[in-house]
Amino acid sequence: MRLIKQTLGQLFMVVSLGLIATAATASVSNPENGKEYTLLERPQPTEGGKKIEVIEFFAYYCPHCFVLDPTLADWVKKQGDNIVFKRVHVSDPRVVPHQKLFYSLEAMGKAEELHMKIFNAFHVDRNRLQTDADVLEFVTKAGIDKQKFLDVYNSFAVQSKLNRSAQLMTSYQIDSWPKIAVDGRFMTSPVMAGAGLGRVSELAQNQALLPVLDALIAKIQKEKNVPVAAEQVKAPAKKK
Repeated sequence: MRLIKQTLGQLFMVVSLGLIATAATASVSNPENGKEYTLLERPQPTEGGKKIEVIEFFAYYCPHCFVLDPTLADWVKKQGDNIVFKRVHVSDPRVVPHQKLFYSLEAMGKAEELHMKIFNAFHVDRNRLQTDADVLEFVTKAGIDKQKFLDVYNSFAVQSKLNRSAQLMTSYQIDSWPKIAVDGRFMTSPVMAGAGLGRVSELAQNQALLPVLDALIAKIQKEKNVPVAAEQVKAPAKKK
């Protein structure tokens, strides 16, 4: 009997989560400015070229960023060549080692490889990575060359990234995180996306974010495809 109850409970949870995700998607399929997203007063220059730039402002110590990461990562993979995805670790004097860790690994081409491991270290293993020594011990155990890492960690380039992070937070008016910037103009977040759903779980808010992002990407693509690109217009058949 106990096994049956546990099985039924698990089944109910799976069904409930599915209904929450479906309801969230249906509710935000047509997001509105001022509700599910906002427009920046001053659009920011982007570096995506012909692709749409998407920036996540996050922090490793942020539990909401930790929970969002797998969902957002899956969405990014599905976008393929539609977007250029970037992360900006927020500027916070309390966790400068976190910022330096992220930007050092980014410069070394190791950010993606260790990104989730850093989240897990902080939120699961309770390794707060509060000092430079903590960070060095972590990356060394992860197989990163100690001296190469230190050279980057203490470099002018990484310090410049920290300064740039503070500038971007001001330009994008970041006062909470996670926040997502799209095409240098649109700002959204799980909280904003799920605001119209009432009192819902964090999971539902994260799921609600995805159709908002999809709608913004589609909106930008439509703008960029007017007029229709020449290669997409079929030439009329020649008369014989």
